[in-house]
Amino acid sequence: MIDKKHITGIILAGGKSSRIGSDKGFVLLKNKPFIQHIIEAVQPLVDEIIIVSNNPDYDIFMLKRVNDLMKDSGPLAGLYTGLHYSNTENNLVLSCDVPLINTETLRKLTEQKEENADIIQLESKGKTMPLIAMYKKHSESKFFELLQQGERRLRFAVNQCKVKTIVLSAALEKFTTNINTLNNLNEITNEVNH
Repeated sequence: MIDKKHITGIILAGGKSSRIGSDKGFVLLKNKPFIQHIIEAVQPLVDEIIIVSNNPDYDIFMLKRVNDLMKDSGPLAGLYTGLHYSNTENNLVLSCDVPLINTETLRKLTEQKEENADIIQLESKGKTMPLIAMYKKHSESKFFELLQQGERRLRFAVNQCKVKTIVLSAALEKFTTNINTLNNLNEITNEVNH
């Protein structure tokens, strides 16, 4: 397992979230904002957490917050920004729309010693999850190059790198659920409350 002193947690909280209608990181699940759930899952595995967001409201969490280096360029720019400010080779990256994520699931990534993979991502329910993944710091330069060329697609960028994918067991799949709409949120809230 990679020593936690050599991992930075990067939480991408820059999304406009047009479908939910408010800043997704502050949407509540079990009376706690999404981002609080994610911080708690990531914290035991890393020595620093960086929140990538232009919204100063995130300063309430007393973590390092950085503004997107490239405005309105989507998650790829957020990822590039987080890697740019990271001081470690290994970086655990998450979007702020996976509030069910837990430390046990994330440990599947941090336990990997694939030194030659640029990215180690999870696969859940048959879908790869580039926003629940470990990224090497040096991926930053590749992402910057792509952004300079006008590329905005995260999956396209990921496919330019050496990637290892870890398929989650069915028991862990629910922890990677993306909440993108109020409907998703209602379904999850009902599940959590039963």
